[in-house]
Amino acid sequence: MKKPWLAAVLNFFFMGLGTLYVGKRKAFGLVLTLGSFSLSYIETSLKDLDADLYWQMFVTVFVVNIFFAMDGYREAQTVSGPAKPAQQ
Repeated sequence: MKKPWLAAVLNFFFMGLGTLYVGKRKAFGLVLTLGSFSLSYIETSLKDLDADLYWQMFVTVFVVNIFFAMDGYREAQTVSGPAKPAQQ
């Protein structure tokens, strides 16, 4: 059973790791993870070159990460099935 909150956190901080964790779309998750590392490198390089452009990119990546976190959460819910009520 996959934890939706863990998939969301992983996808928020590194796009694709939550997708890899869920295991449903492994190739997509791997490409996103590699792209995330590349994007992080470019983002930190921009910080020294142009501070205004860095903040624009930072905000854009932040918003995209929120959507990937939501995707990871929903995908983990789908794979895990409906939540079971606690037994007493």
